[in-house]
Amino acid sequence: MITLNDQNIYTIGGISATSLAQKYGTPLYVYDEAIMRGQFHRLDTAFSPIPLRKINYAMKALSNINVLRVMRSMGSGIDAVSVNEVKIAIRAGFAPQDIIYTPNGVPMSEIDEAVALGVHINIDSLDTLTAFAEKHHGVAVGVRINPHIHAGGNEKICTGGKGSKFGISIEYMDILETLVREKNITINGVHMHTGSDIYDVDIFLQGAKLLFSVAERFSTIEYVDFGSGFKVMYRKGDHITDVERLGRKLSKAFNEFTGRCGRPIRFMIEPGKFLVSDSGTLLVTANWVKTTPATTFAQVDSGLNHLIRPMMYDSYHHIVNISNPLAEKKVYDVTGYICETDNFAKDRRLNEVRPGDVLAIMNAGAYGYTMASVYNSRFRPAEVLVRDGKDYLISKADTLEDILSRQVDLG
Repeated sequence: MITLNDQNIYTIGGISATSLAQKYGTPLYVYDEAIMRGQFHRLDTAFSPIPLRKINYAMKALSNINVLRVMRSMGSGIDAVSVNEVKIAIRAGFAPQDIIYTPNGVPMSEIDEAVALGVHINIDSLDTLTAFAEKHHGVAVGVRINPHIHAGGNEKICTGGKGSKFGISIEYMDILETLVREKNITINGVHMHTGSDIYDVDIFLQGAKLLFSVAERFSTIEYVDFGSGFKVMYRKGDHITDVERLGRKLSKAFNEFTGRCGRPIRFMIEPGKFLVSDSGTLLVTANWVKTTPATTFAQVDSGLNHLIRPMMYDSYHHIVNISNPLAEKKVYDVTGYICETDNFAKDRRLNEVRPGDVLAIMNAGAYGYTMASVYNSRFRPAEVLVRDGKDYLISKADTLEDILSRQVDLG
């Protein structure tokens, strides 16, 4: 998170943002560890009425190994969606039993690897579950359920609707139960994830009740995983998830569920964006200010190759001019340097932008660097972590040799 102090200096974790840009160059991803810790504590506190609970960080949001270690230090587990994420998490120090692997549409060989590594497995297809049971007889497995619930927000990140590719349809529960009985499968967990824009707590609770009904079919259930999708604020007035209200209501419902079961069952959630989005800022430099008869463009040294969300999801990211914070505001389209229509923002009011000014793009901690590419043969930026008032380089910017190292030169 970037803030303006009493001296009209923008800071990240107490460090001048312009000084970070000068030290490391731009474009630059900067993460404030204190924000991550605050978000984790907030979520853990919201569900504190549940004694047996586990937060599993969805590492696809931001997978730098140093960020994973921050999460581990707070007692988090890991939600992984690829076997490579599993391997990185283990390298970061997570025990296999603290990792849940929930793939979608992957080859059986990847699931085999995850089984060999000893992590929890969630399966989201009846066919895959059948193949798993035949190959890994006796290995307990979780199942991902599609509750047919639309959580709200962008259709591209709605993963719980009836037409979604994710999960075993709630309408197939009788088939699932028959398969489990015929193949002698031990189901040790049930899981759902409805997307990353939960607006309505009560709709989420409807999904939770469906998940309870599935869990009650299997006496071997050890955990119920409610996924995540807790919406964060990108601009003032945004409708966000009231996690405290959700915590109260879902905790009550979960404790009643375990009471009916008469045995301890672990509560799990797997937040990603909620924990890291607000911690991240992408610092960029204005190369040019270009005026046309229709628009004034602030052209910066970054683009969709570094932060694709505005172009992919039409997402809003607040932008501030940290070099000229007291100047009169003017209207700009903030555009990148990629050979595509490449907008960070349109018709945005910013303090006057001059060539060389540093702009800060906020809420860039989640699905920023992890979705970055070397499109146009441009380099991915460096990443910096701010911890206790000090800055640490946690990944270097790409070089031309990094790009060419993966190519085979046939001469």
